[in-house]
Amino acid sequence: MAKSIRSKWRRKCRAVKRVRYGEKELERLKKTLTNDPLNKVKTEAVMSEIQEVANVITIEDIEAETVATPAPAAAGPSDVMDMEEIRKEFNPRTLRDKHGAYPVWVHPRKLKSTKKNKKNNKNKKKLKRNNKK
Repeated sequence: MAKSIRSKWRRKCRAVKRVRYGEKELERLKKTLTNDPLNKVKTEAVMSEIQEVANVITIEDIEAETVATPAPAAAGPSDVMDMEEIRKEFNPRTLRDKHGAYPVWVHPRKLKSTKKNKKNNKNKKKLKRNNKK
């Protein structure tokens, strides 16, 4: 079935896509125009204007620099900086971290069921306490 024109949400999503794909299309168009042999004169004129404003480095210059300077030797273990592994700590029983938030990978359905079970268990304990009195 076709997507309804009247759906506000679909319209909004299509507008967002239009913007995103418009940018990509513009980049692709610019790239094809720079590769077009009929458009070479214009690009050379643009390059000369760019060279006046900015410092342009050609591929040959970069290759010459890399050949002239040898690559550094393999870094030893003392040279490598110790990177702290970023791990979020969470309680395996409750699946919550220290701030009370759940990990990203926990499905909302699982959260709902655990909350429901926790609530039921609380009520059962409360009833047991009241019955003992």
